[in-house]
Amino acid sequence: MLTLHRAALVLPDPADPTAPSLPDGAVLVRGDRVEAVGPYRELAAAHPGARLRDWGAAVLTPGLRNPYGHRLLEHAYHPDPREEIGVEPVADGLTGSADEGRCGASARRGLQRMLGFGVTAVAGPFERAAVRTAVARSGLVALPGATDPGDGPLDPLAVLPLAAAVHGRVAAGGRADFAVFPAVGEGFAQPSPGGCLAAVLGGRLVYRRR
Repeated sequence: MLTLHRAALVLPDPADPTAPSLPDGAVLVRGDRVEAVGPYRELAAAHPGARLRDWGAAVLTPGLRNPYGHRLLEHAYHPDPREEIGVEPVADGLTGSADEGRCGASARRGLQRMLGFGVTAVAGPFERAAVRTAVARSGLVALPGATDPGDGPLDPLAVLPLAAAVHGRVAAGGRADFAVFPAVGEGFAQPSPGGCLAAVLGGRLVYRRR
């Protein structure tokens, strides 16, 4: 099935300052791949049978890369809502723990929260077997971590500019990993930090803000 994702602004490659932006743009997805990127009206006319997801006054960008995955998933503890201790990661809450079940459950919750910030790739290394399994099953792209960047937030846009936070680009033939954000700034040309409206991973809508 073809799905057409429309947004007020599509930024296919924010890391490249020469890459064009697409006002009233769209991304056409087939399976787990991007079929085409271009002006919405052109793609809609060429593919009238495509399912439409219209994100309105939003910015669509490549998914984000979280460089702090090692600390966030192997050392920090992500509380279960039933524990009633909040939702923020507890720094070093897993350090020294040998309970693989607890570590795996925490990692799954952390990965789900990352999706809510538009993260589609996370940097390791992941030394715990339970964490490696959680990352593999999440569908997020696991990246090697060349150096330990220290502690950092779930939301890459809280500390990084968009150009440094994105992972890859949205291009025909590439994997359909992207995120949709509320728009801010002059001409509503920048994604707002603090969470995305939707995240698409391998062509699947895996997160949508309620």
